[in-house]
Amino acid sequence: MLNIVLLEPEIPANTGNIGRTCVATGTRLHLIEPLGFRLNEKSIKRAGMDYWADLDVTTYINLEDFMEKNNHPKCYMATTKAEQNYAQVAYDEDAYIMFGKESAGIPENILVQNKERCIRIPMEGDIRSLNLGNSVAIILYEALRQQDFAGLNEVGHLHENKW
Repeated sequence: MLNIVLLEPEIPANTGNIGRTCVATGTRLHLIEPLGFRLNEKSIKRAGMDYWADLDVTTYINLEDFMEKNNHPKCYMATTKAEQNYAQVAYDEDAYIMFGKESAGIPENILVQNKERCIRIPMEGDIRSLNLGNSVAIILYEALRQQDFAGLNEVGHLHENKW
């Protein structure tokens, strides 16, 4: 099972959308405090819709708590400062992929210590970053693609004569 890690997320709607994506993909969500919102806010539940109750989510008091409780996992770290892009790495089936808070990303001292696991989404020019929910979806679906979308429904069904 893949793992998405949000380090100090600030915007409840982003976290709600990411939670919904995690439910749709069978991915665990890890939230590292401080959070910029309360988990019972309407905006999280609205963005996550009725899927929030099905979400495998764990909250941690800080980064050290997360590291300890998950046996010090090696995390890929999404950042605009990375030298390699997200499609240049091979994701294990239980990979952890970390994203920083919307206003500042993952602190640079953490990135420097984990430079070989830093990944980026290519962008044009001076664009600072993509929306956090979009970034999670892009990288998560690459990891899932590498695993042949194991366990996910890949084929939809059109219903003739519905019009």
